[in-house]
Amino acid sequence: MGNVNDSTVKRKLGIQTWRNLSRDKVLKFAAAMPEMATEARLKLIEQFPAFKDLGKANIDAVLEAHKSTLAANENSQNHFYKAAQDQRDALQADLGRDDLSEAQRESLHDRLERNVGRVSEKDSENKLFQGAGRKLVAATGAAALVASVVFVGGRVAGVSEDGSEESQ
Repeated sequence: MGNVNDSTVKRKLGIQTWRNLSRDKVLKFAAAMPEMATEARLKLIEQFPAFKDLGKANIDAVLEAHKSTLAANENSQNHFYKAAQDQRDALQADLGRDDLSEAQRESLHDRLERNVGRVSEKDSENKLFQGAGRKLVAATGAAALVASVVFVGGRVAGVSEDGSEESQ
């Protein structure tokens, strides 16, 4: 496997030590893994706790953004439901009047039915939105797990059982 050593990789990434491996350089670093010598891969494994912390920080940021989005969505939903309830209350009050013709009563019932239909549609729309958000959070967690496996896998694939570098 590649003839690129630890110093070459650090130079390619523009860092002096592995501690300088920042968030924006992680992907560049992962892409360079196939070209690395075993020693360089082992340096990566030594830094794995830092990658774990970086991955956790990224997942935490996604979760926080998701919570914020859910809170904003809940606020929007509550406004919609309040407005719909206010309209139903007004329609029911109108239906309680004695001076309405049969056509007027039928019209009010139709409006009440449309209101209930819109609430049902909004509820279904909200469930789809929340499902998509859960999928995003799950995908982010899975991506972090895959990245961890790739980093650890680089060590396993690069070193044979007797400790020598394997060629692929």
